[in-house]
Amino acid sequence: MDGNGRWAKQRQRPRTLGHRAGARAVRTIVEHCLERGIPALTLFAFSSENWNRPEDEVGALMRLFLRVLESEVEELTRRQVHLRFIGERARFPEALRRRMAAAEAIHHNAPRLVLTLAAGYGGRADIAAAARRLAERVQAGTLCPEQIDESTLGQAMSLADLPPPDLFIRTGGERRISNFLLWQLAYTELWFTDVLWPDVDAALLDAALADYARRERRFGLLPGQCETAAVESR
Repeated sequence: MDGNGRWAKQRQRPRTLGHRAGARAVRTIVEHCLERGIPALTLFAFSSENWNRPEDEVGALMRLFLRVLESEVEELTRRQVHLRFIGERARFPEALRRRMAAAEAIHHNAPRLVLTLAAGYGGRADIAAAARRLAERVQAGTLCPEQIDESTLGQAMSLADLPPPDLFIRTGGERRISNFLLWQLAYTELWFTDVLWPDVDAALLDAALADYARRERRFGLLPGQCETAAVESR
């Protein structure tokens, strides 16, 4: 969700105003995902590298994060949205960590949308943490090194209980994935837009979905093989 600061700068306003506008865009996109029947949405809210930003901006982001959770969780629960978080939480304020844990603990029998916020997240750290978990199992004698393959490692990653992402959307004009879900995005379709995150709306999401629908996803196969695989899957 890139472009909050530039959005505010264009209006000669503080960067914090851009972040508040970005929070409103989140509500818009969550609502449209519910309307479109999209079952899973992951938003990159705060990266592990964002801790290096000026202290006052980080502090403002933490306060905004807490206020949004306090104001939105009840409505998300009513709409059958299951909220969860990935990333390292140790550096977050204690009050925010408690609110995150409380939000995750709300049970849904059949959520309409799994909404994941990546906060304090880095793709490389995600892979390293998965490798560390497997190493601990090897050390404990519950896993043999020869049992470690792509599937085993994948199950130790964040979002292992969800299907791999179908579509990656990057706003704000940058053409990179910036250490986001490096493992999970292996065959994800990428879509980039110059639109700054606070200006993202339902029409832009529909444009991304329409572009995605026109693509042929081959997963390393030839076009003819894809057609055969599609017939066999039916």
